[in-house]
Amino acid sequence: MAKTGKRLRQAKEQVDRERTYPLGEAVALVKQGAKAKFDETVEMSVGLGVDPRHADQMVRGVVALPHGTGKTVRVAVFAKGDKADAAREAGADVVGDDDLAADVQAGKIEFDRCIATPDMMPVVGKLGRILGPRGLMPNPKLGTVTPDVTEAVRAAKGGQVEFRVEKAGIVHAGIGKASFDEQALAANARALVDALNRAKPSGAKGTYMKRAALSSSQGPGVKLDVAALQAETAAS
Repeated sequence: MAKTGKRLRQAKEQVDRERTYPLGEAVALVKQGAKAKFDETVEMSVGLGVDPRHADQMVRGVVALPHGTGKTVRVAVFAKGDKADAAREAGADVVGDDDLAADVQAGKIEFDRCIATPDMMPVVGKLGRILGPRGLMPNPKLGTVTPDVTEAVRAAKGGQVEFRVEKAGIVHAGIGKASFDEQALAANARALVDALNRAKPSGAKGTYMKRAALSSSQGPGVKLDVAALQAETAAS
């Protein structure tokens, strides 16, 4: 614990807590501060000017990170027949119908993303109380209720990330690993910002993107210059 505390203290000393940084400099600082013995996840937090308690201010969507997440994503697919075969061929880790539903009801949830064909939704719908709180419920708006299971599985495996605003108006999303080079992390960050801008709800008033920060799993947070970030994203 002492060594961990010393590493974190040293990393914090490199960051000016009162300053907001351009994206490239922030990425470099986050990488420098990632001193754990494992490959830390780099997370982006964005504070939005929305109140998600109102339906017209909910922010939710998916983004395909150009350089992936660096994580192995376990994908489950509810499908039958040819669609089930296609899901397996695309690389799904778990495929089933009523048997998979029974596993979920029994608490056996060995997957990170869940996809379903439309005809399976009567079965999947009964699992809402279990899958919903875990952020695993298939949703047609997110492309996880679809007849094209091949594309959905490949997208989930290839670095597609779901995001959803929390009660406090904040979106948290992993944008890669500390081992990624600076250009890859910056590109992934810009992709997330672009997706958030495109997901801006009709009910959002005033400043939409208020603040943003980057951090690694055990490193200090680095505040981002939001105006510069927006301009950089628009230009990319």
